[in-house]
Amino acid sequence: MPSLRPISVFAPVMFAFALSGGSLGQIAPTPQSSFATGGANVRDFTVASVTSRLSPDLALAAYERGLKAQSEELTAYTALTLIDAELPGSAQKAEFELKRHYVAPSVLEFTPVRSSGDKFVKSNVIVRLLQSEVDHVRKREQSQTAIDSANYKFSYKGTSQLNGSAVYAYDLKPREKRLGLFKGRIYVDAMDGHLVRAQGRIAKSPSWFIKKIDFVQDYATIAGFTFPAHLHSEAETRVVGKAVIDVTQRDYQLEFAGGSDLAQSVTVIDGSD
Repeated sequence: MPSLRPISVFAPVMFAFALSGGSLGQIAPTPQSSFATGGANVRDFTVASVTSRLSPDLALAAYERGLKAQSEELTAYTALTLIDAELPGSAQKAEFELKRHYVAPSVLEFTPVRSSGDKFVKSNVIVRLLQSEVDHVRKREQSQTAIDSANYKFSYKGTSQLNGSAVYAYDLKPREKRLGLFKGRIYVDAMDGHLVRAQGRIAKSPSWFIKKIDFVQDYATIAGFTFPAHLHSEAETRVVGKAVIDVTQRDYQLEFAGGSDLAQSVTVIDGSD
């Protein structure tokens, strides 16, 4: 059975590839009509309440079990992706909205909806970012960047509050210094083990051109599974200075192995807390 891509934070690395001059991909021309999202069957994202917390060990185990279940039960999804990219030093910025369609295990397609802003940023940052992500999926490299015990050592660091919910914090250290992994922290819901946030610094720069990449990635739980909701990433480069990208994903439509589907909207979570 084809598997859905594991949870990872590879997008910040894709951002670095774009900045360092990776291969420029081809994206279809932007259609004149806008992408129709939502509809009568779209429900607001909500989190089911439960009465007691899991222990930190059980919450982490529940998180990893969820990764496995997600890979077995979900076969595809679509979502609306909004990318904002900026080079503050030169006051250049651009925005690109696209429809994302993923089919396990190796198909990722983007259909442009609209774009605006600086042409250089659109062509040399955003489009390259998208093409790098497509190539990553096509090569089936997702397991190499998954946030799991095969790639990381987890260290429990205590309980906290995030967006009004109790979460457990775990420091992550990559088992090897490999491209796509990071050193940082994840926050897991103390009630059900769902991943809420990952943040840190990319462990290995993809090129001399990139000094460092820091990020905060927030996740949303939809139909019991975990999906990216908002990414904020900042890169320090040796030529253009600071580069900032925000990626928002919403209006997920999921396809299950049994043939059923589900559409839900996602409330974007502010990653500044």
